[in-house]
Amino acid sequence: MLRKKKRSSFIRIISKQMVGVFLSIWVRRSLRKHIQNLKVSTVGVGAMGYIGNKGSISVSMSIDQTFFCFICSHLTSGEKDGDEVRRNLDVQEIHRRTLFTSASSKELRKVIYDHERIIWLGDLNYRINLPYERAHDLISKKECFKLAEWDQLKKELKKGRVFDGWTEGDLNFPPTYKYEFNSEKYIGDDLKGGRRTPAWCDRILSYGKGLRLLTYRTSKLKLSDHRPVTAIYMAEVEVLCPRKLQRALTFTDAELEDEGEMVQDYGVDAGMDHS
Repeated sequence: MLRKKKRSSFIRIISKQMVGVFLSIWVRRSLRKHIQNLKVSTVGVGAMGYIGNKGSISVSMSIDQTFFCFICSHLTSGEKDGDEVRRNLDVQEIHRRTLFTSASSKELRKVIYDHERIIWLGDLNYRINLPYERAHDLISKKECFKLAEWDQLKKELKKGRVFDGWTEGDLNFPPTYKYEFNSEKYIGDDLKGGRRTPAWCDRILSYGKGLRLLTYRTSKLKLSDHRPVTAIYMAEVEVLCPRKLQRALTFTDAELEDEGEMVQDYGVDAGMDHS
């Protein structure tokens, strides 16, 4: 007897790929009816400033009355002095050129900061400003907190040069790059690129009130020279209460005085439920 295939509790609402950047958003089936206003924006910042080998895919959507934005990006690579500046410029360019427009009205367009809850993830490519041997020494001692003091992105955040106002969890896990394939070992001498100092290239950041980070960690998947990172957030969503809206739209205790039809008093009770 054939068994009926169990229906997944999650469904995909959108997927988009641009060269090596891929963003896919899945939600619980029960939440699908609450999601609206789906829009996608892509920005290439690679060769000549526009090729999509580097850049971002962004998705805008609303859950009930709250607007979310998810950005997946691959920024400029390299560990030479000054390469972090190029990555900062990539972030600025993505902010400048990411636009979400409505097909019915070109005037009604959103930028990244028009959203209330924002998640930015991907291979941001920021490196660690330490010599190869010193970085490996701290990794072997499992002193990630000391290693993180030399992380480029943490330094740039602290100085306000990039992602101003954004937050990230603590880097309590080993650097995510560059591993030997199917191994726990970092690549040593690379015949093509020389020695590669391990780095936290893969990051997840957030912006906006109503987001609380619960976990931030790396995964054990060994399918590439990167280790994926995961983050779990608790997000507040504003839900319109139809009962309270109806009360807000109804005049109460209203009285008309004489022929001037002057309203003496009316009550308004409007509210937003938070969940």
